[in-house]
Amino acid sequence: MFRAMIHTATVALPPADIFARAKQFFGSRIPTSTAFPEKEGPNFLGLRGQGGEELVISARLVAEDGGPARSVVRASTLFFDQALDRFLSTLPLDSEVTVQ
Repeated sequence: MFRAMIHTATVALPPADIFARAKQFFGSRIPTSTAFPEKEGPNFLGLRGQGGEELVISARLVAEDGGPARSVVRASTLFFDQALDRFLSTLPLDSEVTVQ
């Protein structure tokens, strides 16, 4: 049985910026792991790979109080773990990435 891995981190960006970066990263930077937006809303982005693989990223704003925006990001995937780790490493992380 396969189990999706959930990656969680706090990032110094608002959700909209995180999703914009994810679309660019997964749409152009990794030719073997390309994924395109399939569903999206203000707090989530669902990407689909060419072989039907799915990657879902959610982000929730947790602080803005006159300082930089911070969001909690959670991402779940079965097949894009390495690409997801690479993507998260490009963001301004406020915490370590945990994987469950």
